[in-house]
Amino acid sequence: MASPQAELSQSSSNRRLVLAGQIAFLPTGILQTLLGPMLPILIARWVINDTQAGNLFLVQFLASLVGVQLSGVLLTRWGFRPAFLSGLLLMACGVATLNIGPLGLGLVSVATYGLGLGLIIPTDNLLIAEIGAGTGSSPRVSSGARAVSLLNFFWGVGAVLCSLMVAWSTAHKLLPIFLDAVAFFLVALALATRNLTFPAAEKSSESPGSAFWQGLAKGPALWLFAAVFFLYPGAETAVGGWIGPYASRLGPRGAAMASMMPAFFWTALTVGRGLGSAFLRHFSERRVLQADCAAGAAGIALMLGSPSLTGTIAGALITGLSFATLYPITVARLSHRFGVAARSIGAVMFSLAALGPAVIPWLVGVISHATGSLRAGLVLPLGATVVLLLIHLFEW
Repeated sequence: MASPQAELSQSSSNRRLVLAGQIAFLPTGILQTLLGPMLPILIARWVINDTQAGNLFLVQFLASLVGVQLSGVLLTRWGFRPAFLSGLLLMACGVATLNIGPLGLGLVSVATYGLGLGLIIPTDNLLIAEIGAGTGSSPRVSSGARAVSLLNFFWGVGAVLCSLMVAWSTAHKLLPIFLDAVAFFLVALALATRNLTFPAAEKSSESPGSAFWQGLAKGPALWLFAAVFFLYPGAETAVGGWIGPYASRLGPRGAAMASMMPAFFWTALTVGRGLGSAFLRHFSERRVLQADCAAGAAGIALMLGSPSLTGTIAGALITGLSFATLYPITVARLSHRFGVAARSIGAVMFSLAALGPAVIPWLVGVISHATGSLRAGLVLPLGATVVLLLIHLFEW
């Protein structure tokens, strides 16, 4: 049994880790959503069509997929520290070079920060879920969900700042300075956190994904987790990434608001995550998931069905608010159900969470280009949200 002094020291260390993880998710939110407000700018600068623009999402999230796989190896063999620090530095390299060259260099830059995102996102989520589940009150899964929801609130703040700062810095011709400032912040954060005490590696004779494949044969739970990890991030990224170009085609007012449009979605998502901890104290996670999926589908339908910019903004706000707790609850449930094994199972799950945002936004661009209607392309995340609702109608 640990002494009170040892417990106090561990508690202090955990608080510093949680703070570091929260701060790290500010620039993570900026970079993961950067293509949204930047897309109208990059389309005009590089003179590309919707299919080519969709390729940017494909490159970012396929690189993230590689990063997630690498994070699974690092977490099981060496613990959280290498994945955490490497993710920060790779993101810094990618964002610093995004705006300095032609399309080819831009794709390399997107792939570089995408690789960093693939390292940092599962690492930070699982780190906070482990700490939160071990320090909260019963039931532990709700404690972990609240901790991850708060972590992703900081991600949402970064996403909102991204849209606002891209719009402001573009208007004042300071976009390169903004991107360089994000890179500098990431490097400074890596230096500041390099000596923190991270949880030790959990040695295992199994490969990072073997527990996942064994679990698939034992019941439907892992199949359903896999579907949620693929569909939800893909739908979220598609809405947040394409809402700017969608608004720009609604007329002069929409074109003027294009770079700001993602801010409405991400602001609502962030507010929802800030309120998520309170909701989870009073309502069951299953009920929250069901209500959020239903409202999210309604929000996307409103956004696509309204011919006006006002209706599109209202739909974006409803969708963002509804999506807020879906991902944090899912991550916390994964950590609660599988414990430390979630570090290896998470390598597969977070790979799906990178694959969904690679495939679904890319398909939105493909469908839009083929049909001449971005509205038709955005029916895809609407369908994904409906499927999520159907999944959460069942107890698993």
